[in-house]
Amino acid sequence: MSKATGAGSAASGTNGARGPATDSQGVTVTTYDDGPLPAERPAAGQQAAQPYHPPQAYATQGGGSAGTTGTVRRPRTGAKTTPRTRKARLRVAKADPWSVMKVSFLLSIALGICTVVAAAVLWMVMDAMGVFSTVGGTISEATGSNEHNGFDLQSFLSLPRVLVFTSVIAVIDVVLATALATLGAFIYNLSAGFVGGVELTLAEDE
Repeated sequence: MSKATGAGSAASGTNGARGPATDSQGVTVTTYDDGPLPAERPAAGQQAAQPYHPPQAYATQGGGSAGTTGTVRRPRTGAKTTPRTRKARLRVAKADPWSVMKVSFLLSIALGICTVVAAAVLWMVMDAMGVFSTVGGTISEATGSNEHNGFDLQSFLSLPRVLVFTSVIAVIDVVLATALATLGAFIYNLSAGFVGGVELTLAEDE
């Protein structure tokens, strides 16, 4: 037995409808096949869950979805990019005299130590080569006489005397270098107040 709904026409083939029909009183009705009525159908939440397809970053070729067979457009991994260089133009507006004095003092001490060590190594090398004995003998013969011997170069240029003389020069160098560097910082600050200081361009590669 078929079921009938209210008056009105419906498209044939939708929701199990056979098509419009006319009853004995001339009223057009739509008949349905035997099956669940719209009220008896399962709710939307009770239907079978469909697989979830996440959104794709790139559209597939041919209009297919991510689940269909097709070639997916992928970003190029081997593309070469030109590195950019950031540049900053800076200006040295002021030099702190106290920091300049400390740095110059330490650098001058290191330079003085290197001077003493270099003088000692040079004296040992020249003594091993026989320079002092040869040159000393020549000077002694040239300055000697029958009454007294000539100038003794080897005793005058002995290692302790050379090291003491070099140490005195190193100490003087430390004092002068520190004072000149500090004075130079004051002079630079005065000149930077008039002309703006030294400009530097710094570059950073990305």
